[in-house]
Amino acid sequence: MTGQTAPLLDLRNGASIPLLGLGTWPLDDAETADAVERALGLGYRLIDTAENYGNEAGVGEGVRRSGLAREDVFITTKFNKEWHSYDGARRAFEASAGRLGVEYVDLLLIHWPNPEQDRYVEAFKGMAALLEEGLVRAIGTSNFKPAHLQRLFDAGLVPDVNQIQLDPRHTRGDLVELHRRHGIATEAWSPLGRGGSLLREPAITALAGKYNRTPAQIVLRWHTQQGFVAIPKSARPERLAENLAVFDFTLDDAEVRELSALDTGVADIYDADEFGH
Repeated sequence: MTGQTAPLLDLRNGASIPLLGLGTWPLDDAETADAVERALGLGYRLIDTAENYGNEAGVGEGVRRSGLAREDVFITTKFNKEWHSYDGARRAFEASAGRLGVEYVDLLLIHWPNPEQDRYVEAFKGMAALLEEGLVRAIGTSNFKPAHLQRLFDAGLVPDVNQIQLDPRHTRGDLVELHRRHGIATEAWSPLGRGGSLLREPAITALAGKYNRTPAQIVLRWHTQQGFVAIPKSARPERLAENLAVFDFTLDDAEVRELSALDTGVADIYDADEFGH
């Protein structure tokens, strides 16, 4: 049975992305198809995948099983460094669209900047051509730091979205402010922390008690109230439903600040100058 759907956030190039969606890493094709079908039935409308996840076919299968019209589902995928060229972006899109079984992709992202290659500017120009042709509805980046984005700005290019590791322990203030100045939407991968102890933080569990919510719901509300798009991964029906049910209560400003004060910096996150695929 379909439940509530997430509010939409308008992107620079005219598309609108749901504020909360389903992440699919590290599910395989079969697990992904089941999770996507289940999530769409619950009211999810944003599904996030990537070439590197190896489950794009599963996403496509889940969307088809859901019975929803293609235009009712916002599909995001990302491509690897071997496609970092003007023509490579088109080949990456064609390969992903083929695995997904779709004619267009809602949001196409460069998965990591891989600055040692220094080819992401050309790849972005290739994505801009796909946007012009209507093969993608929005284009963006993933894991780009301020210096990487600046290279795009210097070439007259601005992403719709930058998808980054972000949670109350990693608030990424410099990036978020840069995004806001340039009209880039901030999207959080691993919004609940990467399997760590975030959800046991006393500040979070106290708010969970106050609002009669789960700690995960408190953290997801922290994201969405600030306009961050969050893509938590779950394959469990009850968790999928809980993660989406965060738009009927509101944290006050002091509570948002209290959670943001959990920030520990970036020492323990993947460094996009050194890591990438």
